[in-house]
Amino acid sequence: MTTAKYLVRRFTFLVLVVWSAATINFFLPRMSGRDPVRARLAAQAMKGVSIGKGIDKIVETYDKKFGLDVPLTQQYINYLGDLTRFDLGPSFSRYPMTVSQLIGATLPWTLGLLLTSTVFSFVFGSIFGALVAWPSTPDWVRSISPMFFAFSAIPYYLLGLFLLYFFAYTLKWFPGAGGYQLGTIPEPSLEFAIDVLKHSLLPAFSIILSSLGFWAIGMRGTMIMVEGLDYMTLAEAKGLKGRTILWKYGLRNALLPQITSFALSLGFVVSGAVLVEIVFAYPGIGLLLFNSIKQTDFPVIQGIVLTLIGAIATATLIIDVGLPFLDPRISRGDN
Repeated sequence: MTTAKYLVRRFTFLVLVVWSAATINFFLPRMSGRDPVRARLAAQAMKGVSIGKGIDKIVETYDKKFGLDVPLTQQYINYLGDLTRFDLGPSFSRYPMTVSQLIGATLPWTLGLLLTSTVFSFVFGSIFGALVAWPSTPDWVRSISPMFFAFSAIPYYLLGLFLLYFFAYTLKWFPGAGGYQLGTIPEPSLEFAIDVLKHSLLPAFSIILSSLGFWAIGMRGTMIMVEGLDYMTLAEAKGLKGRTILWKYGLRNALLPQITSFALSLGFVVSGAVLVEIVFAYPGIGLLLFNSIKQTDFPVIQGIVLTLIGAIATATLIIDVGLPFLDPRISRGDN
């Protein structure tokens, strides 16, 4: 199969995945039976906002405004038409803001937190796993490995709750919630950057501690398999230093499966810390999704879920296309 045909086939599969996800994404929230307009008006009434007796007229007006006054099939056709123009529509609960504006305002917070944490844990976890598997590694390195392996079995949000209680509420070393100090106006300054960094440390540590052991376990298993291969034996027979064999032969060849997992994890970067953001009230896309579900904001829920699925599908496409170039032994499906 030629490279062009392979790319067309993979891209077609990507489009089908996104379309299927968009379809499920459209119908699933509507199966709840909740009326988003009435739910929003009820929330306003609970806050003391007077709605008056003309609630049916208000609902009718908003249904027409948001295109909910037409049959479900027509809503679905309109929805797909909007997606082709990358128009995710307005938010029900934060009108007149659009879904794109809301996602655009929160996505950088999630990407900044998750990308940094994922890259850090991947690099140091892989190096640590290789050292644990290497026979010449000092004993003290192996003695601390059970601690990191145990952390890998604990979900992000549980570690986040522990860090929040111990470091934020007991020792009071770090802020307990938010992305920056309340009342602060975001601006490109050193003071604001330090404030953002202080608020992101606890969420980042909860992710790093939980995923460091995962990467270490994966690299340790791969290194154990690599150590017995012929090229490793040949390198030892040549009299190369142990450090050279470890870094240039062992780690370099054991890294390919890790890179595959790392590329997939980048696809989950957008969604990987939803619960962490909720625990720390971090102003990312996870907290936006949580609030939108509570407010029955269909367009925002659909926009976020579609963004997550698109990120995962794109990462998978990049892996399928890129891995044969990294390792020629991997086939593109040629017969």
